[in-house]
Amino acid sequence: MNNPIEEVAIAILYQNNKFLMQLRDNFPHIVHPVCWGLFGGHLEPGETPETPLMRDVIEEINYELPSFSKFGMYADENIIPHVFQAPLLVGLDQLVLNKGWDMVLLRPEDIFQSSYYSVIAEEVRPLGITHQ
Repeated sequence: MNNPIEEVAIAILYQNNKFLMQLRDNFPHIVHPVCWGLFGGHLEPGETPETPLMRDVIEEINYELPSFSKFGMYADENIIPHVFQAPLLVGLDQLVLNKGWDMVLLRPEDIFQSSYYSVIAEEVRPLGITHQ
């Protein structure tokens, strides 16, 4: 029996041509553990993608999205990510990281390298495939 495909809503949060990334926790049950990724979460049955997007960004970094728009949907055999984009209108010092090890604003060239150094983890960690 096949596992059901998971649906997630993730946010590309941008500021000054940089993009906010989270170093994900080391939990074996999550997609891309200990990798850099975007903020967001799973859809519960009956939810539209916008609901977990807003809920999980608040839960993960205590940031209420001022506005957002659909960026795209990039399904594979395991996951359907509904990707949204939204401005990050505050500094990192005004965010509270409640999930994950680290967060950082990455430049496009950092993202294209497919890995980035975490000061907190003290090592280079890859970007999750879905999040590149």
